[in-house]
Amino acid sequence: MGDHAAEQAAVLALTKASPREWYRTAAVISEAGSALRLLDGHTKTLAAPNQKLADELLARIEPGDLAWARELIESTTVNGVKLLTVLDPQYPVNLQMIYNKPPFIWVKGDLRESDFRAIAVVGTRDASPDGLRRSARLSRDLASAGVTVLSGLARGIDTAAHSAALEVDRGRTVAVVGHGILKPTYPGENRRLAEEISGRGALVSQFWPDAPPRQVHFPMRNVVMSGMAMGTVVIEASSTSGAKMQARLALEHGKRLFLLESLVDSQEWARRYAERPGVLVVRRLDDVLDVLVKLASEPEQLTLRF
Repeated sequence: MGDHAAEQAAVLALTKASPREWYRTAAVISEAGSALRLLDGHTKTLAAPNQKLADELLARIEPGDLAWARELIESTTVNGVKLLTVLDPQYPVNLQMIYNKPPFIWVKGDLRESDFRAIAVVGTRDASPDGLRRSARLSRDLASAGVTVLSGLARGIDTAAHSAALEVDRGRTVAVVGHGILKPTYPGENRRLAEEISGRGALVSQFWPDAPPRQVHFPMRNVVMSGMAMGTVVIEASSTSGAKMQARLALEHGKRLFLLESLVDSQEWARRYAERPGVLVVRRLDDVLDVLVKLASEPEQLTLRF
């Protein structure tokens, strides 16, 4: 087993042993710079909180975990599926920058360096006709400008965003899913769309390959969606929508947040968010497109506020 494959297996074994939030395990592995060194007991150079967690992980590792991880990688990385860990240079650069990144992601299709120019387009599953049109138009224009459209493959706004990006010649879109990469696409009505996305962009999952869709997974999925993007556009979202959560995450991550004026007019939570630094209320889709394309062409401005 090569060093790279052995490191990947070690990352999975340490994650399997994680007693709490996986992002803390990712932070330990990132600081150590090698999962194999952690497994060999080299924890003394870590900062105190990470050293404590590393020692907890080592105490929970079972004798067969590395072999289990190797078998999992071999059985999963087929049919275009790849594994990327926080130690891999191909791990998305935008995602690498957030504090609560996952230790690994599975990718079906291809992520490209150019996908750092990604904008998340999100909103409710129960979208209005106007919301669907706005999602489609914005996503089509972003894809035409060479910006990767990122969304969650859910019904409604997400579906409109992915579909519109695929209508553009050479348009790219990436879907972050709330289940394992080997499970049938959820919702089932988007299975054909998922196949198109993996052929022209990528499907991304942070979960074990056979994990079914669970309610708890979707907030975690929003973390990755926000992390992979330079900014998030919320088209329509109620106070209980996952898109509202992603709006909060975008601000936590130091990303740009765009709220459509119609959303601000109709939702109290959006009016509160509109008063925060780093938030732009969008009155015309052309306005947001101008800002997003400029942002995508100037990556050094990623963490600056409006």
